[in-house]
Amino acid sequence: MDDRKINWPLTLFLLIISAPILIMYVWLFIDSVSEINIESIWPEKFTLRNWRFLTEEIPGHGSVWTATLNTTLFATSVVTIVVVLSSTAGYALSRLKFPFRAQFLGVVLVLHSFPSVTLIISIFLMLQLVGLFDTLIGVILVKSALELPFGIWIMKGFYDTVPWEIEMAGLQDGASRFQVWHKLILPQVMPGIAALAIFSFMAGWSEFVLPLILAPSSEARLLSVYLAGLLIDDYLSDFGLFKAVGLFYVIPVMIFYLFTQDKLMNIYGGGSKG
Repeated sequence: MDDRKINWPLTLFLLIISAPILIMYVWLFIDSVSEINIESIWPEKFTLRNWRFLTEEIPGHGSVWTATLNTTLFATSVVTIVVVLSSTAGYALSRLKFPFRAQFLGVVLVLHSFPSVTLIISIFLMLQLVGLFDTLIGVILVKSALELPFGIWIMKGFYDTVPWEIEMAGLQDGASRFQVWHKLILPQVMPGIAALAIFSFMAGWSEFVLPLILAPSSEARLLSVYLAGLLIDDYLSDFGLFKAVGLFYVIPVMIFYLFTQDKLMNIYGGGSKG
């Protein structure tokens, strides 16, 4: 039986500051199933016509399912690349001694502090040079590269908390460096990998500027760009459609967070117990 007492003042405070966000999502849902009069804040009547984009293409924007598939592929690819490279690079920076290691860490930190928008012209020219402009692969590589400094620093912090004795014991028993990392060290930093995967997925799913500039065609369009296109299109006199697509866009992230919030709550500083 859980005998922990509820901190009612803190709970009330959290409810108060959360209320505007909750109201915003409730209002978004109501507008998505209603006819909206832009001159009034109250919906006129219930309708499912706003969700017609699920079964038909919006003129000039293509299928929302193509954008959904692109966004899913984009987010999962970013997660895969960032987790794999960060988990290996973080281990090397934490455990191995090599020339210019400190300088490399400094460069990684500086790269993490750079806003991606300041690099957009250089990235644009580089993608054109290698023939990856206006392709989903090009945007995936760019987003992954920009997320790597953050991922490397996270994983290095988790590796730093793992005792050296675990690694030394494995090496003395005849295991290779890779076996030690894979079977002994990697399980110790799983909380860090879970956190990095969650943050990378959310960053990939919500990315807007990079795909807008680097992949403007309908074949590589992401949901964020699809949604923005509805907002600025002269075709849109129907804000209910925009609200419905917006709700469709945020639902996967909300579901993803509900299933992963326990992982985030259990993360502390780095490493794992035991």
